[in-house]
Amino acid sequence: MAVNKSFMTPEEMRDIAFEAIDSLKGKEIVVLDVRAMTGMTDYMIIASGTSNRHVKSMADNVVMEIKKRGELPLGVEGENAGDWILVDLGAVLVHVQMPETRAFYDLEKLWAHGPSAE
Repeated sequence: MAVNKSFMTPEEMRDIAFEAIDSLKGKEIVVLDVRAMTGMTDYMIIASGTSNRHVKSMADNVVMEIKKRGELPLGVEGENAGDWILVDLGAVLVHVQMPETRAFYDLEKLWAHGPSAE
């Protein structure tokens, strides 16, 4: 299990992040359980947006929902570019991407050997 100094369980963080993306109509949301493959995180959530503004809104919503519950993300990367934003919650890594960026990097294939968390 990834080191996480959170009061929330990884599953709670995963569910909150998923709902934050889903509530803003994120596209093709995938949740990967990567605990058996890495010690850096437990889950990865990958979702697509319809525009750079949509990608940013979804990432911002993940951060806002986590903060509402008294937690802080460890970091947020890519906000200026807007085609791929990473929200690091420790036990959960959230990748919100434009479809072209998602297809190019194909994180699902890279991490495909783990079980789906859905």
